[in-house]
Amino acid sequence: MAADDAAKEFELTFRFYSLLNDFLPVWKRQKEIKKAFGKHTTLKDAIESFGVPHTEIGLILCNSLPASFEQKVIEGALVSVFPHFKTIDIGKLAPILFERPKQFKFILDVHLGTLARYLRLLGFDTLYNNTYSDAQLADIAYAEERILLTRDPGLLKRKKVKQGYFVRAIEPRLQAIEILREFHLKENLSPFGRCLRCNGLLQSVNKVEIKNVVPPKVCEIHNSFLKCQCCAKIYWPGSHYHRMKSLVLWLQIHAY
Repeated sequence: MAADDAAKEFELTFRFYSLLNDFLPVWKRQKEIKKAFGKHTTLKDAIESFGVPHTEIGLILCNSLPASFEQKVIEGALVSVFPHFKTIDIGKLAPILFERPKQFKFILDVHLGTLARYLRLLGFDTLYNNTYSDAQLADIAYAEERILLTRDPGLLKRKKVKQGYFVRAIEPRLQAIEILREFHLKENLSPFGRCLRCNGLLQSVNKVEIKNVVPPKVCEIHNSFLKCQCCAKIYWPGSHYHRMKSLVLWLQIHAY
């Protein structure tokens, strides 16, 4: 009897709202879905079995009552799953709470190298290394309290990932706009403060100190230089700088 009881499955009805439907097959979107689970299954595991990462979820209602990820499934329950609310303050309604970070720090997966450069250009602490494994990405995100940005929904299902976001856009500029809007970052921009290559902080440096590092002609033309405090790369306001400045302006304009 005990074994039979442990194997018993409960059928529940799920409904996913708004952008959470992005993770569902077309034929399951915007409709109620019935599925059976073992009695000890948590709502987190049940929801993620549909392909929806827990980091994308802002509110779960089980039979119209707020529920947590750890709550076990209830036979016959109607489970309504909502994304994060951006324009409505739901206060303490939801047991799922994500505090807005005081300082935005990101780590990006292998598919988002150009986006990483754009975020660094805008001044955000952004880790990226195309050799990181999924486990390393999750471990670093957890240890350093970073927001994990990825194009892989499965990566966001890892338990160690507390804050993450699935990037919908494909083109890097649109990805940057998406992140600025998603996390309301327009007021947090600090362009040209980080090294595009390694993420280190940039600091003004006297021309005399780097005259043997940069081409002589560059020293003749320019007087303003920045040096990365990590990799020692030198930056100056050449033609590339002006292209980057135009990109920053474009991103700022479209960040609303």
